[in-house]
Amino acid sequence: MIANTFKIGVVCASSRFPKARAEAVRAWFAEHYPDGSVSVVFHPACFLKHGHFAGDDRARAEAFIEYANDPRIDAVWFARGGYGSCRIAEAVIPRLNAVARKKRYMGYSDAGSLLAGMYKAGFKHLAHGPMASDSVRRDDTARGAVAWLTTGASDWLEPSLAIDRKPAVAFNLTIIDQLVGTALEPDLTGHVLMIEEVSEALYRVDRMMFHLTGQASIRKVAGIRLGRVSDVTPNDPDFGLTPEEIVRYWCARSGIPYLGPADIGHDRDNRIVPFG
Repeated sequence: MIANTFKIGVVCASSRFPKARAEAVRAWFAEHYPDGSVSVVFHPACFLKHGHFAGDDRARAEAFIEYANDPRIDAVWFARGGYGSCRIAEAVIPRLNAVARKKRYMGYSDAGSLLAGMYKAGFKHLAHGPMASDSVRRDDTARGAVAWLTTGASDWLEPSLAIDRKPAVAFNLTIIDQLVGTALEPDLTGHVLMIEEVSEALYRVDRMMFHLTGQASIRKVAGIRLGRVSDVTPNDPDFGLTPEEIVRYWCARSGIPYLGPADIGHDRDNRIVPFG
């Protein structure tokens, strides 16, 4: 391995991660960065098993802190989503040092709980974007993600960022809806809030939008953009509104501007949204 390798540390803050998937990610890096200029290292705790989780809460927290605070790790990449980062975020964030604050962090889905808390704590280099497991799903997505992690710049950014020219954040709808009113909720005043969802019935999307847009803190955002709502769970009777119609309805009722679509979602086309 060459001396100036940029080392990306991969952590699991949520659900289990199979070793076979990690091997596929390593193979992708070996193919696309054969000179060793960028390498990926998985924390051993990624492969622990504790019920639903990649190790118990303490193991996941310690793994994240270790890689975040380690000066030999240049950036931190979430392996996957699932569920669990909200269980460790309040314990993790106060223990992150000055080294950790200089790094870039990227993920989406359940990783949003940690990213939100870190944004609230003043971390500057955070992004909703492809995770390590996505590097074996589409080369363009993975290259764009690695470009942002290594340089802070990428051609895989969400296009509306250049249109709105305002601070922005992006979250899975379920995650941001659950964060409001908690110690992890960041101040999103004046931000464009982008949301996406997966595997939810549309009546649940409607209910989450009722709750989210009813919050005084959320009514201070500059506007909402809607990413993809995919793998919608069937419901009888049919809800009768599209995801966009639902979001437009609650934006209109709450006085929050609806700004249009965002190219984000639980899929291989998921674009990067740097926070701030």
